[in-house]
Amino acid sequence: MLSLKNAVEGQEYTVCEIQSDDDELNEFLFRLGCYSGESVTVVSRKKSSCVIAVKDGRYNIDNQLAEVILVK
Repeated sequence: MLSLKNAVEGQEYTVCEIQSDDDELNEFLFRLGCYSGESVTVVSRKKSSCVIAVKDGRYNIDNQLAEVILVK
């Protein structure tokens, strides 16, 4: 497993785990469709964030958030 922060652009991954004890953050990610078993793709990277594609949406998340999303 690796964090979404280290994922390769353009490659599709499956979310394995969200490593956060923050219920509010977990709920936010769930509402985006980013939860265990769901497919996610890193579309592009910037210095302090990355754009991800989850379901039918694209979202800009910061690197701290990308680090807690573990994928395979």
